[in-house]
Amino acid sequence: MAEIILNDKQFQDKVNKISREIFENNQSIIELAIVGIQNKGVFLAKRIAVEIAKLANIKESQIPFGTLDITLHRDDLYSFGSRMHTIKDTEIPFDMSRKNIILIDDVLYTGRTVRASLDVLMDFGRPKSISLAVLVDRGFRELPIQPNYVGVKYESKKFIKVSCKETDGADEVTVEV
Repeated sequence: MAEIILNDKQFQDKVNKISREIFENNQSIIELAIVGIQNKGVFLAKRIAVEIAKLANIKESQIPFGTLDITLHRDDLYSFGSRMHTIKDTEIPFDMSRKNIILIDDVLYTGRTVRASLDVLMDFGRPKSISLAVLVDRGFRELPIQPNYVGVKYESKKFIKVSCKETDGADEVTVEV
């Protein structure tokens, strides 16, 4: 059984909220770049890039966009055995050196995914800055990592599932009860 944290409308409202906050804090759009963490972070990042482009009155293609797969940088890789994640694309098709990177993921919990993402990003160069945006912050960090932009804070040690239209047919965030 699952409890709904965000329904379709609330989900989009949170994406819009994050987009507005990023836009308001990054008035130099030319220095901004969006990077989504595979899988759901990429879908959220694309939506956020679209919303920021609307706010800035520019084409979405004018905002540099990248994707990260952190699978091979995970600190728990050994524990997957035969259940190894499918490796997705990591693409950073722009020079990061003068960019304020907005790293986007669906859920922040322990901080381990973000730590691995920072390792991958640094393999591509040293950006001007890196900020973190997440749809759901579930608390209970194991590492000293905090998001700059949060859709909703929902502290729980229970599994939180983010469903996106792109992969699941609907936007929804649920928690096991």
